[in-house]
Amino acid sequence: MARFTIRAGAMCLALLTGTAALAQVPADPANPNETLPEAMTPAAYGETINIETAKKAAAGAIAEAKKRNWNGLCVAIVGPSGDLVYFEKQDNCQYSSVTISQHKARTAARYRRPTLVFERLMGKGAFFTYLGTLDDVIASRGGNPLMAGGKVIGAIGVSGGSGTQDDVVSMAGAAALN
Repeated sequence: MARFTIRAGAMCLALLTGTAALAQVPADPANPNETLPEAMTPAAYGETINIETAKKAAAGAIAEAKKRNWNGLCVAIVGPSGDLVYFEKQDNCQYSSVTISQHKARTAARYRRPTLVFERLMGKGAFFTYLGTLDDVIASRGGNPLMAGGKVIGAIGVSGGSGTQDDVVSMAGAAALN
C-alpha cells in the first residue's frame, strides 16, 4: 500500500509539473497584441447625458436620415454605463433593429470607442478573434460615443440600414452635440 501511495504521489507531481510547462506559451512576435504601449489614456467618463441632450443627438440623427431619404432606422441614446436614456424610431424600422441599436450604443459607451473599431479589428484575422469573447460587444458599425468636455457622457446607436448608413446617421447624431 505504501508503494502504491508513493507511485500515485509521483504521478501527480509529474502531471502538475508537466501541465505548468505546457501553460507557458512563448510570445508570438507577429501578434500585435503582444506589444506593450508606452501610455494608456482613454477618455474619462463624465456625467450621464440628460434627456434634453439625448433628444438633441437623436434629432440630429433622424434629420440626417430624412435628408438622405432613409426611412427605417432606430436611434438609441445611452448613458456612460450603457443604460438607455432615450429611444426613437422611424415608422418603417424592422423589429430587430430596436435592440440592435441599443446594443451598439451600449458597446460604444462601455468601451469608449466606436463599434466600427471592433468590426475592423475582427476583420484583421486570428489575432483579434478574442474580441468576440468580450462581454457585451457588437462588432457592427453604427455605435459612437457622445462626448462633452472631452469626457464620454453616453453613446448613440443606430440600426436598420446598411452598416454604413447606420454609421453616417450615428455620427450625425453625435455631431449635433457640438
